[in-house]
Amino acid sequence: MSKKTHIVFIINPISGTRRKDDIPELIEARLDKERLSYETVFTEYSGHAAELARQSAANHADVVVAVGGDGTVNEVARSLVHTNTALGIIPSGSGNGLARHLCIPMDAVKALDIINECQIQQFDYGVINDLPFFCTCGMGFDAFISLKFAEAGKRGPITYVENVLKEGLKYQPETYEIVDDQGVIYNKAFLIACANASQYGNNAYIAPGATMKDGLLDVIIMEPFSVLDAPQIAADLFMKTLSNNSKIKTFRTKSIHIHRKHPGAIHYDGDPIMTGKDIDIHIEPLGLRIVTNPNASEDTAQPNQLLNAFSDLFNNINNVREDITKSGRRIQAINKVLLKKLRS
Repeated sequence: MSKKTHIVFIINPISGTRRKDDIPELIEARLDKERLSYETVFTEYSGHAAELARQSAANHADVVVAVGGDGTVNEVARSLVHTNTALGIIPSGSGNGLARHLCIPMDAVKALDIINECQIQQFDYGVINDLPFFCTCGMGFDAFISLKFAEAGKRGPITYVENVLKEGLKYQPETYEIVDDQGVIYNKAFLIACANASQYGNNAYIAPGATMKDGLLDVIIMEPFSVLDAPQIAADLFMKTLSNNSKIKTFRTKSIHIHRKHPGAIHYDGDPIMTGKDIDIHIEPLGLRIVTNPNASEDTAQPNQLLNAFSDLFNNINNVREDITKSGRRIQAINKVLLKKLRS
């Protein structure tokens, strides 16, 4: 009889907006126990998931499944890099960036069906100032908003949008010195993001063309923009068209060094941390094994209904803006005609 694949489920009971009391019962009912053996453990404090995952890998678990949000996934994944233990995901956070990029279902039952298939592939991951990340890292406005998001005390896309709208107009872009294998550039930027995967989470695509198997970082420089540009940028972010926006510069590289004038925040997979003026980021090719969806590829993820609604809203704002502009031009033309008649 062949040895069963052993799986450890690490459950974060407080991540996201969904209770997880029913997860152990669901695992017991759904998991294919003829081929798989398992155990479940709950996290008790920040950093506990990383400790549990590290111990599981040392004990030669075949798969460690993170049941939680992006923070839980990051903790588990960083303990499994360059080991023979694979990462599995049952997404139950507010963003679920890596799960969405890999087309892991948001429904726990369907995600467990992926675990039952247990098809494993190797993927890249990134490192920013010695901190592993698996979707995105960055500095500037997105790191600033990550701090605000962490301070908000509640989760979800509405909180994120509230913070973006509240703080966006006050944020001052800064000039960065950017060094890669092509040389040095100086760029004033609203934010700089380095992406291993395509999105921040919630189907907001900062790097629509990113793949986790090319050994490269996608670098996104968002240049300063006006309030009139914001709706289009937001729509592009959700509709996978950000690279077409005139305010966006992109390139790919294996590593990058960024220098800024002042210390400040950076983020890795949405977790903010204060750091110094110098930031080093590089890719680690094929350093993490992940249980993947056998029926999907990295480029099949689609925006969900909520974000389609946001996109429609932003597009409508653009349409209104265009209508106002056209109306303004008509009024100016009418005024010119009236003035001409009055003068004659």
